Amino acid sequence: MLSRGFGGAPVTRSLTYGIVAASILASITDVKHYFFIQIDPHLWRYHQLWRVFTYQLCYTNSTEVLFAAMTLYNLRVVERLWGSRKYASFIILCYCLTALLPPIILALILRPLSFNKLNYLPAGPTPIIFAVLAQYHAIIPHIYKYRVAASAAPPTNEPFVGLTFSDKSYVYLPAAQLSLSQFPGSLLCACVGWVVGYSWRNEVLPGALVRWRIPGWMVGIKSKKREEDFEALRRRLESENTGTAAATGSDGRLGGEEGRRRPLGVQLVDQFRGAF
Repeated sequence: MLSRGFGGAPVTRSLTYGIVAASILASITDVKHYFFIQIDPHLWRYHQLWRVFTYQLCYTNSTEVLFAAMTLYNLRVVERLWGSRKYASFIILCYCLTALLPPIILALILRPLSFNKLNYLPAGPTPIIFAVLAQYHAIIPHIYKYRVAASAAPPTNEPFVGLTFSDKSYVYLPAAQLSLSQFPGSLLCACVGWVVGYSWRNEVLPGALVRWRIPGWMVGIKSKKREEDFEALRRRLESENTGTAAATGSDGRLGGEEGRRRPLGVQLVDQFRGAF
């Protein structure tokens, strides 16, 4: 049975609580103006390059905090599938990449093309969230689909007119709201995060970045505990092999015939019995 809440997802829990706490603290201390980026004057005139590494630490309004927390909570399944170490490594790598790419694209490409009208990059880890959302989109299949009809009772002999959604829509809708909350800057962050996430997944990035992992102790993995788990698994497998040999040792021919007569599904279940 799947764990409820943040069970099995400590990195997601820390990230969600951290975003909420940092946003509340920034609002209480009235320092929200230190987190968003305006290309001019923050970067061109005042040379405040440190904003590039701080604009993803918190949001500046409660609506974005709500939808970000909802989206991260729904994406906790990615950490459960990957494990905390791989997931935390991915988050840190995405933070480093998305800290640089959106400001560079806005300053060097979009701002000149818009005749200096596009100048604002909103605060918040929207790029990181969309990088994780790209992994969710790729690895989590939908279970069912449902339709929302355009009319109350459409005739049965006419083609369906309306929208079709899947059970994953409750994850995408809060993320879509987050990407449009401070258009167009928030949409730029979302697109960059999505591209970074898929580039990592398809190994477009250098192999060293894709394979990089943080030390296990940073997410509570201890080498001693790992050795104990491996030793327990080895002993369990040895005991199962001994029991199987004892059961078939009295009459190996009959045991082999019985093994061949057993259905394939039963053999697979016996093979992995006790592994979970």
